[in-house]
Amino acid sequence: MLMGKYQNSIDAKSRMIVPSKYREELGYRCVLTRGIDKCLYIYPMAQWEKFMEKLAALPTTDPNARAFVRHFYANAVECDIDKQGRMGIPQELRAYANIEKELVTVGLLDKIEIWSKEEWTEAETIAELTPNDFAAKMAEYGI
Repeated sequence: MLMGKYQNSIDAKSRMIVPSKYREELGYRCVLTRGIDKCLYIYPMAQWEKFMEKLAALPTTDPNARAFVRHFYANAVECDIDKQGRMGIPQELRAYANIEKELVTVGLLDKIEIWSKEEWTEAETIAELTPNDFAAKMAEYGI
């Protein structure tokens, strides 16, 4: 299971160091694609295949389903993680997520999110719940 939050940066060659806690699950090959919330997703190969099965089951006659599939597939790249734990992030994906230098990686069950530090801070501020709101959401979600 992927979990935890790490702060990092990209180097002059547009590479990030994948936190060591994530590398064992990722291995040396993974898929990088656009996320939903102005972030990027890193999927271990096995999880990507499961996700693709779900996307393949969506109705191709539904324009919203096609757009959803396109969002992930058209922007996906297979990435290698080198022996130093570095992985390149293509310019187009960096631009989508506003990643210039500082970034935050967040383990989220079956994938990793990569955020620019600025976007992460803004998203955390917007999503922050009071303790009472947090408890109400837990009840609403049956947790």
